Amino acid sequence: MAGRMALVHYHEIGLKGRNRSVFERRLQANLQWAVRDAGAGEVFRIASRLVVPLSDESHIDDALEAIARTPGVSHAGSALEVPRDPRAIEEAAVRVVQEEVQRRGGAAATFAVAARRSATDYPERSLDVNRRVGEAVRSATGLRVDLDSPDVTCQVEIVQASAYVFARRVEGPGGLPVGVSGKVVALMSAGIDSPVAAWRIMKRGAMVVAVHFSGRPQTSGRSEQYALELARVLGRWGGMERLYVVPFGDIQREVALAAPEDLRVLLYRRLMVRVAEAIAARERAQALVTGESLGQVASQTMDNVAVVDAAATLPVLRPLIGSDKLEITAQARALGTYALSTACDDDCCSLFMPRNPETHATRAEVEAAEADLDIDRLAQQALDSMTCHEFQNVSTRQEP
Repeated sequence: MAGRMALVHYHEIGLKGRNRSVFERRLQANLQWAVRDAGAGEVFRIASRLVVPLSDESHIDDALEAIARTPGVSHAGSALEVPRDPRAIEEAAVRVVQEEVQRRGGAAATFAVAARRSATDYPERSLDVNRRVGEAVRSATGLRVDLDSPDVTCQVEIVQASAYVFARRVEGPGGLPVGVSGKVVALMSAGIDSPVAAWRIMKRGAMVVAVHFSGRPQTSGRSEQYALELARVLGRWGGMERLYVVPFGDIQREVALAAPEDLRVLLYRRLMVRVAEAIAARERAQALVTGESLGQVASQTMDNVAVVDAAATLPVLRPLIGSDKLEITAQARALGTYALSTACDDDCCSLFMPRNPETHATRAEVEAAEADLDIDRLAQQALDSMTCHEFQNVSTRQEP
C-alpha cells in the first residue's frame, strides 16, 4: 500500500562540500520542528532528499505549508511512496494526477511525466519510465500529453528502495537552514523594511534576536504591539528567538534638546547601535542587522551609513542595501508583514525629526555633537528599561 510522504528537495545545501551533512541534519531537525503540529512522522534522509511521513491525511495542507516556509527547502512534493514495481508506480501516478486535477477544480487538460533515477541499479531508463507511466495516465484520465507547458506534471523519483510519485508541488524559500549561520541582533521598527531585512538574514541561516525602539513615553507606544505581531509573523519561519522592546522617547528628547538639529537622526541611530551591541553581548550574537537601503532616506546615504557604522564594533549587515522600495514592499506582502507595517503610525523613527537632516555628515562633527551628551548613561537607561518577549523557535528542540 502506498504511503503518503512529503518529499523535500534542497538546492544550495547540495553544493556544500565535506560539511554538507551538517546542513542536512540541521534542515532535517528544522523540518521536524516545522511539522510538529501537522501529524507528521519522523523526518528521515534518503538520496540527497528529506522525507516527511504524512500519516494524517487531514493535515497534509498544513504540513506542506509549514515545509514551504522552512529556509533551506527548495521545493517539496506531496508524494506517494511505493515499491519500485512498474505497476505500483503507474497506479500511484494515476492517483496523484487525478488528485491534482480534482484539487484544481477540474481545470487541467494536459499533463507530462518527469522521471528521475537516483538508483543506478534500476534497469529502466528515465525516458522509458516517462513513456510507460505517461501512457497509463493518459489511458486512465483522458488528459493529453504536453511536454512543453503541461497543466499537471507527474514526477517519479526512483531511489534505493522505493519510488516517490507526486503531482502537487510547493515552492520553498531556498537559502540555508536556520541555525547554521550563528545569531544576529536585528534592529526592527514597525515599518516595512526592517522585518524584511530580518527575514532575509534568517533565510541565510541566522537565528534572529530583534530589538524595537519605541517612542514611548513621548508617544503612545502602539508601535510595540505592531512590532510584537511582526515578530510573531517572522517567527513562523522558526528563526525568531526574542524581541526586546526599548522605550526610547525620553532619550530622543534629551538628544534633540542638546544636539544640532540636522544631526539628530544620526545620533539616534548611533545610540541604537550601541544599545543593540550591548544586547548582542548578552545574546552572544555575532552581528547587527538593519533595514537600510542605500539612498532611500537622508540617513541612508553612503556618508551617513559610514558615520553610523563608526559607532559599531560588530559587523552591521544590511540585507536590503541594494533593493528599492518596490522590491521590498513586494516581499513584505509575500511574507505577510505589509499590512501590519502600514497600519502603524506611532514609531520613534518620526519623533523629533529635523526639518533638514544632514545627508553628508562626517564622523568628526557627529562625535563632536556626542561630546555634549552622556552617551554611556543614555545607553544604560535604555537597557535598564527594556522588556523582552520570547518565541518558540527551532533552537528549542532537541537535535536529531
